[in-house]
Amino acid sequence: MTVPARILVVDDTASNVKLLADVLAARGYAVVTAAAGPEALRVMEREPPDLVLLDVMMPGMSGYDVCRKIRENPATAMLPVVMVTALDPGQERVKGIEAGADDFLTKPIHQAELLARVRSLLRIKELWDQLGELNRTLERRVDEQVTQLERLARLKRFFSPALAEAIVSGGADDPLASHRREITVVFLDLRGFTAFAETSEPEEVMGVLREYHAAMGRLIIEHEGTLERFTGDGMMIFFNDPVVVPDAAARAMRMALAMRARVEELRRGWHKRGYDLDFGAGIAQGYATIGAIGFEGRWDYGAIGTVTNLAARLCGEAKPGQILISRRLFGAVEHVVMAEPVGELSLKGFARPVSVYNVTASASR
Repeated sequence: MTVPARILVVDDTASNVKLLADVLAARGYAVVTAAAGPEALRVMEREPPDLVLLDVMMPGMSGYDVCRKIRENPATAMLPVVMVTALDPGQERVKGIEAGADDFLTKPIHQAELLARVRSLLRIKELWDQLGELNRTLERRVDEQVTQLERLARLKRFFSPALAEAIVSGGADDPLASHRREITVVFLDLRGFTAFAETSEPEEVMGVLREYHAAMGRLIIEHEGTLERFTGDGMMIFFNDPVVVPDAAARAMRMALAMRARVEELRRGWHKRGYDLDFGAGIAQGYATIGAIGFEGRWDYGAIGTVTNLAARLCGEAKPGQILISRRLFGAVEHVVMAEPVGELSLKGFARPVSVYNVTASASR
């Protein structure tokens, strides 16, 4: 059922009010009335009308004064106002326009003219209301898109751009919620970096890191890995989260081999500048608890578990150019890479020695 338009009739003469109210009510409009300007303003606050029929000559506060108050209020600035006057319409029209009136009626009122002007102004108000709703909808959508862009920027710190966009658009589960999953973890850093940083100028150190991070970052994105963190020359990347992949271990191996090859290319330039740096990595596979870690305003995406410790310890044991993996992991990727046994290593935090292999090349070579 359509709600009838509400019209406020303002006039200090009761007979005029009754005449207008009867005519409008007979056409199905809801009518509210006021006998003075201040009363009309109070009625508008209590029962916002869709249109105002406003007498010009009223004691205390004229119709022009009321109209100005209506226009000064942002809530009623676009409210249709029709001035009703028995004075010279030519002179009063100029005053009314200056006060903000939309239309005029001259007393005595002609019913047909009254109803025609009311219908016309109500159509205009309906269009304004629709435009206002469209603007509010647009503002909400802009706010939502800004929020999505901010979330996308945050997710791109950890995930590939394509994956971050899929998460924001609803194409993947929210990865920031804590969950448990089997992942393949890659730790890598530069051999000799500590000594290099101690003996080089800060600008030289930052230059090397920029080259190194850019090169490694491209390979992480290419292989769709998740960057958990990087600290100086150290990086931790894992696979199989937030999107499950059937070949997490194989992807990790292919990425590590590509990284070693890329660092070898970088080393040629570094060697010419007198920098003695090389690549080392450790890779492990196992279950971890994954999700958002931090506090409001500063969240990181992290994985916690024995698998991350194992990968870090293997990286710490790797000699220049080595990619160390556990025997368990080698069993899962021996169709992907070739490796040589290193032996059993006693690693900090592990009660038993770990059987370790060094990845030498891709099995396809």
